Amino acid sequence: SPVGNYQANPWGFYDMHGNVLEWCADWYGDYPSGAVRDPVGPADGSARVGRGGSWFNAASSARCASRGSIAPGSSNGTLGFRLSLRSMPATLRTSQ
Repeated sequence: SPVGNYQANPWGFYDMHGNVLEWCADWYGDYPSGAVRDPVGPADGSARVGRGGSWFNAASSARCASRGSIAPGSSNGTLGFRLSLRSMPATLRTSQ
């Protein structure tokens, strides 16, 4: 479907789920314990976060809370990324 065909989510993002698993800049790891809003992962690691699920996954994976680890060099037809106008925190601006 064309971009923007559905309503934006509470953060103003459109079309977040179902096409490709989104490869994120965050390093994969445990979140802080307890209730946290917009949690941040570890400062470094060996795998990035993949979010949301793709056309290949079960429908239960097509949600932003669905998260897994992806090796930085990974490439396949179910993995993509989203461009953002928001600048990345300095802690994430490290080389892969």
